[in-house]
Amino acid sequence: MSYHFLLDLALILLSTKILGLIAQKFQMPQVVGALIAGLILSPAGLGLLSETEFTKQLSELGVIVLMFSAGMGTDVNELKHSGKAGFMVAVLGVVVPFLMGTALAWGADELGLIESTGFIENIFIGTILTATSVSITVETLKEMKKLETKVGNTILAAALIDDVLGLIALTLVCSLAGGDESIGMVLLKIVGFFAFAFVVVFGANRIFCWMLKRQHGWASHRNSVFAFVLCLVMAYCAEEFFGVADITGAYAAGLAVACTPKGTYIQTKYNPLGYLLLTPVFFASIGINVQITGLTGGMVVFSILLLLVSIISKLLGCGLGAKACQFTTRESIQVGVGMACRGEVALIVANRGLSMGVLSPAMMTPVVITVVCGTILTPILLKLSFRGHQETELVQNNIADRMAKHRQLDIITQQLLQQDEQLMKKN
Repeated sequence: MSYHFLLDLALILLSTKILGLIAQKFQMPQVVGALIAGLILSPAGLGLLSETEFTKQLSELGVIVLMFSAGMGTDVNELKHSGKAGFMVAVLGVVVPFLMGTALAWGADELGLIESTGFIENIFIGTILTATSVSITVETLKEMKKLETKVGNTILAAALIDDVLGLIALTLVCSLAGGDESIGMVLLKIVGFFAFAFVVVFGANRIFCWMLKRQHGWASHRNSVFAFVLCLVMAYCAEEFFGVADITGAYAAGLAVACTPKGTYIQTKYNPLGYLLLTPVFFASIGINVQITGLTGGMVVFSILLLLVSIISKLLGCGLGAKACQFTTRESIQVGVGMACRGEVALIVANRGLSMGVLSPAMMTPVVITVVCGTILTPILLKLSFRGHQETELVQNNIADRMAKHRQLDIITQQLLQQDEQLMKKN
């Protein structure tokens, strides 16, 4: 047995953290640094690392945990009360990018810019563009003190619904790509999965509440273990029995945990598992799989067009949704720009297509370029859209408060540890 994987793992963790911190200095998410680290270490870079079965499986586990955490971070009550504006922005923000992305891939193939493997790959490109990651937008709006405004509230509400709609689109496309079954059978399996998920989520929620009652309201490690078991079982069942993406099952399991009284507490137990090991490996593996060698001029042109379409499609779709809800033209543009960042969500979708063989490895290069450049451009465009715009009306924003909870918990934990250390020194 070779133990070289330990050295590979150490190299991935060290490089992703260093470059992640450098990316953070330039006000970019650490995801960008992890991608660049994978690219530098890849066969296309220094050639220090290549994908192995170990990193592939660890990466798959990483994306499952990411989607499980995303499910736990979804406030179902806020999803119900997101309002007409959030719903309209999310729906058009999924439909328009999907259609424009599919049309772009089909047109590029017809013009000879890329060599598409067929219709499924074209619609997978469209599915990638439906994704939204608003973490950069949230930080930018916080900095400008615009998060708790009508625009900020709409962006956060729409992002919640966007995640669910994008996951449904991914489920449908993955099911279509999974075999030669008819559309009717694919839809039947999807409906069957969601019925199965509803029953399991309801049952798991009752079990969680029963366990918490027996523990007098205190969550313990057994709750976290049970939650992770539920995640893995749901992911397996989704893939094995329904032909649905395993990350859909993981997200459904996360929703079950989110509905429990201690959902936020249980979620905090998985944050270390993500950032200490699984998340860096997943994003580094994306960079490792990027193929720069043999990059043609047509592919470069397609990469630029994909970046432009990724921004314009969200601007049009989400902007039209906001305009239909009586937003001003400027506010509509602000909402569209705020929803334009793709981030880790697009990478998760792309990685799913790559693992299924639907998305060719060469197509990962345009996707990574779109994610990185979109991450850089979104804060710049957002600040330009708010320039000279004075908006003093604040809106109560429970979604923003929920997003801030984890940071507050980290601060409180650190303070308690410091106090404990001081008491130990005194004694």
